[in-house]
Amino acid sequence: MSGMQPKRRELMALLSPAVEALGCELWGLQYSANPKQSVLRIYIDKPDGVSIDDCERVSRQVSALLDVEDPVSGKYQLEVSSPGLDRPLFALAHFQRFVGSVVQLRLRQPFEGRRNYSGQLVGVEDEDVVIRVDDQEYVVPYEWIDRAQVVPQFD
Repeated sequence: MSGMQPKRRELMALLSPAVEALGCELWGLQYSANPKQSVLRIYIDKPDGVSIDDCERVSRQVSALLDVEDPVSGKYQLEVSSPGLDRPLFALAHFQRFVGSVVQLRLRQPFEGRRNYSGQLVGVEDEDVVIRVDDQEYVVPYEWIDRAQVVPQFD
Protein backbone atom coordinates (compact mmCIF):
# COMPACT_ATOMS: atom_id res chain seq x y z
CA MET A 1 0.00 0.00 0.00
CA SER A 2 2.98 2.31 -0.20
CA GLY A 3 3.90 4.63 -3.02
CA MET A 4 5.34 1.57 -4.79
CA GLN A 5 1.96 0.22 -5.94
CA PRO A 6 3.03 -0.57 -9.54
CA LYS A 7 6.27 -2.26 -8.37
CA ARG A 8 4.35 -4.19 -5.69
CA ARG A 9 1.79 -5.37 -8.25
CA GLU A 10 4.57 -6.41 -10.64
CA LEU A 11 6.34 -8.40 -7.91
CA MET A 12 3.09 -10.01 -6.70
CA ALA A 13 2.25 -11.12 -10.27
CA LEU A 14 5.76 -12.48 -10.79
CA LEU A 15 6.09 -14.30 -7.45
CA SER A 16 2.54 -15.57 -6.73
CA PRO A 17 2.64 -18.56 -9.10
CA ALA A 18 6.00 -19.74 -7.73
CA VAL A 19 4.84 -19.43 -4.10
CA GLU A 20 1.52 -21.17 -4.85
CA ALA A 21 3.36 -24.01 -6.62
CA LEU A 22 5.05 -24.67 -3.26
CA GLY A 23 1.67 -24.96 -1.52
CA CYS A 24 1.65 -21.50 0.07
CA GLU A 25 -0.24 -18.25 -0.47
CA LEU A 26 1.70 -15.08 -1.19
CA TRP A 27 0.02 -12.96 1.51
CA GLY A 28 1.87 -9.79 0.57
CA LEU A 29 5.18 -8.07 0.29
CA GLN A 30 6.98 -4.94 1.36
CA TYR A 31 9.94 -3.34 -0.35
CA SER A 32 11.98 -0.70 1.43
CA ALA A 33 14.65 0.93 -0.69
CA ASN A 34 17.71 2.09 1.20
CA PRO A 35 21.09 3.22 -0.17
CA LYS A 36 22.92 0.86 2.23
CA GLN A 37 20.68 -2.22 2.17
CA SER A 38 17.24 -2.50 0.58
CA VAL A 39 14.89 -5.16 1.93
CA LEU A 40 12.29 -7.21 0.07
CA ARG A 41 10.05 -8.79 2.72
CA ILE A 42 7.68 -11.51 1.54
CA TYR A 43 4.85 -12.86 3.70
CA ILE A 44 3.53 -16.35 2.99
CA ASP A 45 0.59 -18.18 4.55
CA LYS A 46 -0.94 -21.66 4.65
CA PRO A 47 -4.18 -22.88 6.25
CA ASP A 48 -2.23 -25.12 8.65
CA GLY A 49 0.46 -22.53 9.38
CA VAL A 50 3.88 -21.74 7.93
CA SER A 51 6.98 -23.68 8.95
CA ILE A 52 10.64 -22.70 8.74
CA ASP A 53 10.96 -25.30 5.95
CA ASP A 54 8.21 -23.49 3.99
CA CYS A 55 10.08 -20.19 4.37
CA GLU A 56 13.36 -21.79 3.25
CA ARG A 57 11.77 -23.46 0.19
CA VAL A 58 9.99 -20.26 -0.84
CA SER A 59 13.14 -18.20 -0.23
CA ARG A 60 15.23 -20.47 -2.50
CA GLN A 61 12.58 -20.50 -5.25
CA VAL A 62 11.89 -16.75 -5.11
CA SER A 63 15.59 -15.90 -4.95
CA ALA A 64 16.27 -17.94 -8.10
CA LEU A 65 13.30 -16.34 -9.86
CA LEU A 66 14.40 -12.82 -8.86
CA ASP A 67 17.95 -13.55 -10.08
CA VAL A 68 16.59 -14.52 -13.52
CA GLU A 69 13.88 -11.85 -13.88
CA ASP A 70 15.83 -9.08 -12.07
CA PRO A 71 12.78 -6.87 -11.22
CA VAL A 72 14.52 -5.16 -8.27
CA SER A 73 17.50 -2.94 -9.05
CA GLY A 74 20.57 -2.85 -6.87
CA LYS A 75 21.46 -4.96 -3.86
CA TYR A 76 18.73 -6.09 -1.50
CA GLN A 77 18.10 -8.57 1.27
CA LEU A 78 15.27 -11.09 0.80
CA GLU A 79 13.24 -12.02 3.89
CA VAL A 80 10.47 -14.65 3.86
CA SER A 81 8.17 -15.14 6.86
CA SER A 82 4.63 -15.83 7.96
CA PRO A 83 2.39 -12.80 8.45
CA GLY A 84 2.25 -13.55 12.20
CA LEU A 85 -0.48 -12.68 14.68
CA ASP A 86 -0.14 -8.96 13.95
CA ARG A 87 -0.37 -9.64 10.23
CA PRO A 88 -0.24 -6.75 7.81
CA LEU A 89 -3.27 -6.31 5.56
CA PHE A 90 -2.30 -5.64 1.95
CA ALA A 91 -5.54 -6.04 -0.03
CA LEU A 92 -9.27 -5.38 0.33
CA ALA A 93 -9.73 -9.17 0.39
CA HIS A 94 -7.53 -9.29 3.51
CA PHE A 95 -9.76 -6.73 5.21
CA GLN A 96 -12.82 -8.82 4.30
CA ARG A 97 -11.21 -11.94 5.83
CA PHE A 98 -10.58 -10.14 9.12
CA VAL A 99 -13.92 -8.38 9.66
CA GLY A 100 -14.59 -8.40 13.41
CA SER A 101 -10.89 -8.18 14.30
CA VAL A 102 -9.18 -5.22 15.93
CA VAL A 103 -6.96 -3.42 13.42
CA GLN A 104 -4.62 -0.45 13.27
CA LEU A 105 -4.65 1.83 10.24
CA ARG A 106 -2.12 4.48 9.27
CA LEU A 107 -3.28 6.81 6.53
CA ARG A 108 -1.26 8.71 3.94
CA GLN A 109 -3.24 11.88 4.74
CA PRO A 110 -5.50 12.97 7.58
CA PHE A 111 -9.10 11.73 7.46
CA GLU A 112 -11.58 13.41 9.82
CA GLY A 113 -8.59 15.17 11.41
CA ARG A 114 -6.35 12.15 12.08
CA ARG A 115 -4.00 9.72 10.37
CA ASN A 116 -3.97 6.82 12.88
CA TYR A 117 -6.97 4.67 13.73
CA SER A 118 -7.23 1.64 16.00
CA GLY A 119 -10.53 -0.17 16.37
CA GLN A 120 -12.79 -2.99 15.25
CA LEU A 121 -12.90 -3.73 11.54
CA VAL A 122 -16.63 -3.57 10.76
CA GLY A 123 -16.51 -4.33 7.06
CA VAL A 124 -15.62 -3.38 3.50
CA GLU A 125 -17.97 -1.32 1.34
CA ASP A 126 -16.91 -1.02 -2.31
CA GLU A 127 -13.42 0.55 -2.09
CA ASP A 128 -13.78 1.70 1.54
CA VAL A 129 -12.83 0.13 4.87
CA VAL A 130 -15.24 0.61 7.79
CA ILE A 131 -13.67 0.77 11.26
CA ARG A 132 -15.33 1.41 14.63
CA VAL A 133 -13.24 3.45 17.06
CA ASP A 134 -14.89 3.71 20.47
CA ASP A 135 -18.54 4.14 19.41
CA GLN A 136 -17.85 6.04 16.18
CA GLU A 137 -17.73 4.38 12.74
CA TYR A 138 -15.39 5.73 10.08
CA VAL A 139 -15.61 4.88 6.37
CA VAL A 140 -12.02 5.22 5.21
CA PRO A 141 -11.09 5.20 1.49
CA TYR A 142 -8.91 2.13 0.89
CA GLU A 143 -6.46 4.05 -1.31
CA TRP A 144 -5.70 6.39 1.61
CA ILE A 145 -4.41 3.52 3.77
CA ASP A 146 -0.62 3.50 3.99
CA ARG A 147 -0.33 0.58 6.45
CA ALA A 148 -2.79 -1.71 8.17
CA GLN A 149 -2.36 -4.63 10.52
CA VAL A 150 -4.35 -6.91 12.78
CA VAL A 151 -3.92 -6.26 16.51
CA PRO A 152 -3.72 -9.61 18.34
CA GLN A 153 -6.29 -9.99 21.14
CA PHE A 154 -5.48 -12.26 24.07
CA ASP A 155 -8.48 -12.87 26.33
